[in-house]
Amino acid sequence: MAIPSWLSPMLRTTWWTTWRADAALAAGVLAVELMMWVAGPDDWYGGPGPWLPFWIALTLTPIVIRRRWLWAAVAATGVFILLGVLEQDLWAAQGVALYVLAYTLAAYETWWRAVVGSALLWLANDLAFLAAVRNGALNGHDGQPLISTSAGMLVNLVMMVVLFLIGRTIQARRLAAQALRERASAAEDGRQAHAEQAVAEERRRIARELHDVVAHHVSVIGVMATGARRVLKHDYDAAEQALSTIEQTSRTTLRELRRLLFLLRVESEESQLTPQPGLGGVRALVEQVREAGLAATLRVEGEPAELDPGVALTAYRIVQEALTNALKHAGHATAEVRMAIQPDLLTIEVFDTGHGPREGMMPGHGLLGMRERVAVYGGTLRTGPRPGGGFRVYAKIPLEPLTTEVEVGAVV
Repeated sequence: MAIPSWLSPMLRTTWWTTWRADAALAAGVLAVELMMWVAGPDDWYGGPGPWLPFWIALTLTPIVIRRRWLWAAVAATGVFILLGVLEQDLWAAQGVALYVLAYTLAAYETWWRAVVGSALLWLANDLAFLAAVRNGALNGHDGQPLISTSAGMLVNLVMMVVLFLIGRTIQARRLAAQALRERASAAEDGRQAHAEQAVAEERRRIARELHDVVAHHVSVIGVMATGARRVLKHDYDAAEQALSTIEQTSRTTLRELRRLLFLLRVESEESQLTPQPGLGGVRALVEQVREAGLAATLRVEGEPAELDPGVALTAYRIVQEALTNALKHAGHATAEVRMAIQPDLLTIEVFDTGHGPREGMMPGHGLLGMRERVAVYGGTLRTGPRPGGGFRVYAKIPLEPLTTEVEVGAVV
């Protein structure tokens, strides 16, 4: 059966604001009161007239406004109760409003304000009860009171205490839940800031390494240009070879410079003087990890081609970080490094057979750094637990031919 269009919004939790929820509560109480008026005994409401439904609706208005104008609702309920004392025919739904307002005071106000408000409401209710006993409104058909004065006062006292304790309990749980949400939000903000700081630090590190690569290429260009100038007149072949090297090196430099500018990070630490590692250092890296106690193997598919130094460095860093994590977290396990080199794609896969990451463990700086490095070259990185146990790092980096033409103004 299709849901009517006018009913669909009401089925969404966002539609039920506090104002609408309180109005629905008052409407439900009004419906029950009217059914009791119609189906109940003739003397249930004393001597009611046709105005009674409107009076019942009026006594329920404090329920509708209780969470927006609480003290106005309390005052209105007190007035309605006292009017019931003066005129028995005016006693209708004030009791329900009293219970709802007493709970609301305890659930939403501070301790002393809740105590004072509740005391005023129940004082008015006790006065109404005493007046009803005196006027015989609570007498049965035999003329005897249906409940004694002491028993009625005790019932009122118990109801007051129970509603007060329920309201304070609800308030305490609500405040505790709010505090937990605030702490969780603060922790999430702190974690996000920590992750952003780690990413920024890793980007600065990548920028420094790319800076070294670019500086090396520029130095090569300078040396080859000097050599070409010196041999140009008497050794044309050597000059042509030098110019060809300058051409390829300059294109590689432009590519690396674009990536360096993409990072937009300034070098802030002293540059390392050691040569940057590449694919040639992966085998030595696997040997070092094996000597450290992790049974690691290396499998390379395809012929190692001449890669951009930045791509080769990124591949080395991915393998280094993955094996380091396996050495620290995998326990007694084995690890395997697989590299597939194609003309236009470099694939790197590192996995281990350990117990994998602990449940709820957050990614560290190394994984964030790997993702940043791969993103610089337009690649993709996937990390996570393996179905059979252990952890897997899988990266795909597109390769650009070194002889690719560079568009004019590419780095502007």
